[in-house]
Amino acid sequence: MKKSRPKKAKAIKKTPKPKTKAASNIDEIIAEVAGADVVPLVKALRNKANLSEFKLADSIKKEINLTRNMLYRLYDNNLVSFTRKKDKKKGWYIYYWTFNQKRIKDIVKDLRKKKLERLEERLAREKTTQFYACKNNCIRLDFEQCHDFSFKCPECGELLNMEDNTQKIRELEQEIMRIKKELLLNKS
Repeated sequence: MKKSRPKKAKAIKKTPKPKTKAASNIDEIIAEVAGADVVPLVKALRNKANLSEFKLADSIKKEINLTRNMLYRLYDNNLVSFTRKKDKKKGWYIYYWTFNQKRIKDIVKDLRKKKLERLEERLAREKTTQFYACKNNCIRLDFEQCHDFSFKCPECGELLNMEDNTQKIRELEQEIMRIKKELLLNKS
């Protein structure tokens, strides 16, 4: 009697998990503070502890020097921590890295504060300065710059006219209020 072999199970294709909003926000924050090239490294580090820099370099398929550069950028923003151990054979130190997920909240808060400062500075400038633009909206200049170009657009040569910036001021004020509310909500 011939034994029949069991049928091979068909390989089940894994569909990639959809990116959650939180994960994509973290990726955006990482890209903003340390550079977009660091995002794959953070994905390799996330939810793991004490990974050697050599394993990290292998997992993201980058040279060790580039990987270290990325890790240092993350370290400058307190997004990673490390421990070092001496290799007994070679006498070199090997660094083991861990991603600091809790630091993301603080970075978001810091980024919002910086954005708020920039918007407040821009609002003050919008309120105190007269701006001029041509009918094609090529460029926007203040009075002093306009005077340097004899009130002619340096791009198209059209006459520069005073711009009404009340709508821009209103939009800036709304954006400032929105960010202040976010900062207040996240304090509690």
